[in-house]
Amino acid sequence: MSGAGEHGSAKGSDTGDLMDAIYRWQRPIYDATRKYYLLGRDRLVRELDPPAGGTVLELGCGTARNLILAARRHPQARFLGIDISSQMLGEAERSVARAGLADRIRLARADASDFDLQALFGQPAVERVFLSYALSMIPPWREAIAAGVAALGPEGRLSVVDFGQMERYPGILRAPFRAWLAAFHVEPRAGFDEALAAAAAARGLAATTHRVYGGYAIHGVIAPASPR
Repeated sequence: MSGAGEHGSAKGSDTGDLMDAIYRWQRPIYDATRKYYLLGRDRLVRELDPPAGGTVLELGCGTARNLILAARRHPQARFLGIDISSQMLGEAERSVARAGLADRIRLARADASDFDLQALFGQPAVERVFLSYALSMIPPWREAIAAGVAALGPEGRLSVVDFGQMERYPGILRAPFRAWLAAFHVEPRAGFDEALAAAAAARGLAATTHRVYGGYAIHGVIAPASPR
């Protein structure tokens, strides 16, 4: 999920209202139900590898499940999260407090496609940005990628995992699954590879993508190009 508040547009506020309506009743059971089909999240967290003293930003942080896992795995870093849903942020704040990580995880309501990192958290850039099954719920998803890249400092890296196009699955399985996702306003993004490549090229960076589980999920990374 992405996020919008005082730094978001009117459209962002409308999206926030929609997300609040969707998750008002789901938020207490969100993590327990999603763990079975949001595949690849833990791998993304493991591979963040932030530098000592660095800062990691999650766009569409939801319940803060990923931020808590990341903070425990990477104790040398600090973490920030934004989300458009006040309902989910309330759950996230409670989860962070229960985990005893309020000193290392900061949260704010903001639009993942249009946010001001300095205004929200008092810093101009971060070392890592990640999105976990958020792009498929953000209508201006290409803008969210661009905003995430813009938040990176020198040598920074953006990582994404989300639903793929399920290329290797038969239509009899693919169609009902996508219809079920659509009921929750989730849409696997066609053109994922091209969008990451365009956002990377605009900043002189390089993008890589690969599919897992027969295209069920897709991973993407934007980072400085490796020297030849």
